[in-house]
Amino acid sequence: MTDLPRTSGAAVSYPWRELLQEWSRLWLGPDAGEVERRFPDWAHAHGWLGASGAPETDIEALEQRLGATLPPSYRQFLVASNGWLHVNDAEGPLLNASRVGWLKDLDPELAQTWGEETPDDLPSIPDNEYLKYGEDQDCVLVRREHFRTALQISDWGDSALLMLNPAIINGQGEWEAWAFASWYPGVFRYPSFWDLMVDLIKTDHPDVAWAHLGL
Repeated sequence: MTDLPRTSGAAVSYPWRELLQEWSRLWLGPDAGEVERRFPDWAHAHGWLGASGAPETDIEALEQRLGATLPPSYRQFLVASNGWLHVNDAEGPLLNASRVGWLKDLDPELAQTWGEETPDDLPSIPDNEYLKYGEDQDCVLVRREHFRTALQISDWGDSALLMLNPAIINGQGEWEAWAFASWYPGVFRYPSFWDLMVDLIKTDHPDVAWAHLGL
């Protein structure tokens, strides 16, 4: 997890624009290699793998459609870029606000296959085992029943998908974030969408200095 500045009250300000700009440079810059010419010309022309930020009306429409308030880090991401063209070679692109939806609606087979019922509405895994992140986490220990209420926020990549889990919300209003892939024995979980994206970026680019963003 990263230490981030707070704006007013308890609200955390996530430096999405700066992070995404640097991320774009890593994929599109002169050191990226010719293979990265797979990206469209507009991305190279603008040095940006995202889109324009979503207007507030579009984000509010998404929240109304979902019947839920989006977690702060994901909401702020949409303000910075309404979708994202390329996460990495495994995870698919991030959806724009008009395409985000519940997993049970977008991929009902996955939601049903993984979303096992648990008896008496009890968590299938106790908190002292489940609420561990980072190196202490065992990706096998996923509450499969949460697939039934997960929010799909990416397209499929190389059999990999990104989701948000509204069944686990922390004190900052952040939903648990998931990286799922067909070759995982479970799900890699993070306290927030911000933590998920930072880990994916730093894993792909371990030699980059991110101190200026507090990472």
